[in-house]
Amino acid sequence: MVEVLRIEAKDTYIIRHNVLRPNQTIDDCKFLNDEENNTFHLGGFIQGELISIASFYKEKNSGFDDEHQYRLRGMATLPHYRSRKAGSILIKEAELLLQSRKASVWWCNARTSASGYYQKLGLRVHGAIFEIDGIGPHVMMYKNL
Repeated sequence: MVEVLRIEAKDTYIIRHNVLRPNQTIDDCKFLNDEENNTFHLGGFIQGELISIASFYKEKNSGFDDEHQYRLRGMATLPHYRSRKAGSILIKEAELLLQSRKASVWWCNARTSASGYYQKLGLRVHGAIFEIDGIGPHVMMYKNL
């Protein structure tokens, strides 16, 4: 069973590095606004081990008219735990928190290799595929709450 808890930004760095940015430095895993008051980080734990992370930032995207938007960044699950549905459990918990914060939409720049996963979580594609230097092809995705 996956337990979801609020975590600190620093708790996300190792998984961000190992899963999302293995060819970059640990400092590249520290994102702008990680420490902002409106930002929150969730961790999925199994038997006390942090196995999955997701960070949400109050960030407006000009592609949406909604006033209260949040952006998902740095979502990752350790590979040998992916069958445990930790990511989808984190997203369900995050959506409850987002609704309590009056967010009407959340969005992310998803790796194209993960876009099918996000579609299963109810997100829709917005716009064309684009490249993030050093990371690869992405597509913007969103979900209305």
